[in-house]
Amino acid sequence: MNDVLNALQLVLAERKQAAPESSYVASLHAKGLNKILEKIGEETTEVILAAKDAQNLATTKDVIAETADLWFHCMVMLSHLGEDHTAVLQELERRFDLSGLVEKANRGQ
Repeated sequence: MNDVLNALQLVLAERKQAAPESSYVASLHAKGLNKILEKIGEETTEVILAAKDAQNLATTKDVIAETADLWFHCMVMLSHLGEDHTAVLQELERRFDLSGLVEKANRGQ
């Protein structure tokens, strides 16, 4: 799966430099961080609604698609801020053997 994230990161880096009229990603970068965050907010709401529907519809197809949209836009945000998915994966790896309760308690320190 990391291959998919690496490939997507390369595409995002390339499109970040493209003309805004030629690329959706480039247009988001041109509009700035607030627009990217707005898209993340929209996608988050769509994930929540799809998850609620999945429980009633007995299918997760839409929640998977909406989660992919959310992850994509989060990767655009990271790119805009000069980061990429590897930093997030490293943070998840750091937390791997740490209790969620301990990790949460440590954030307050």
